[in-house]
Amino acid sequence: MTTHAPARPKTRLDFVREHAEQLLGPRAAKRLAMFGDGTLYIRAGEGMRFLAWLIDLIMYAVIAVLGLVAVSVAYSTGKISAGLLAGLMAAVVVGAPVLYGLFFGGGRALGGVLTGTHLMRNADGGRVGYRACWAMTVRLLLVPLLFVAVVTAASTGVGGSGSAVRVCVDREATRRLHAAGILR
Repeated sequence: MTTHAPARPKTRLDFVREHAEQLLGPRAAKRLAMFGDGTLYIRAGEGMRFLAWLIDLIMYAVIAVLGLVAVSVAYSTGKISAGLLAGLMAAVVVGAPVLYGLFFGGGRALGGVLTGTHLMRNADGGRVGYRACWAMTVRLLLVPLLFVAVVTAASTGVGGSGSAVRVCVDREATRRLHAAGILR
């Protein structure tokens, strides 16, 4: 005689996931997640998150190169000393992502705009706000360290889903679920 475990009751997330699968397909439905305050959303896919990051990295590189060229020109024309040159170059490298993040505190940097994603607070789905400067600095300056950590975590089976503070949301898929009345 075989005993079966009783089926667990369906949660709100299960119910919404079924409807999301009908509306958006199984891949998007699997990305259904919940903010800390219970609000549901569709996480952006890995490819879109990577593409958004890559676009932001390219923008950082452009801003940093322009800043470094400006500092180099000022040095070559004798307007700044050699001692000041190193400090200004370091300030440009560190300051470029801070400046870039400052303009995109709403969570929609150019990478997010072009990929249809949005960086939001994981706790409640709110704006990243002034912390966008820090988020952009982490994303763009600490990438080599993060890459090493991800490769190490993947090879050892240790790791998680990313930031516990911010999450990347698929705006269009989430909008479609709201429009269909599935999310409130």
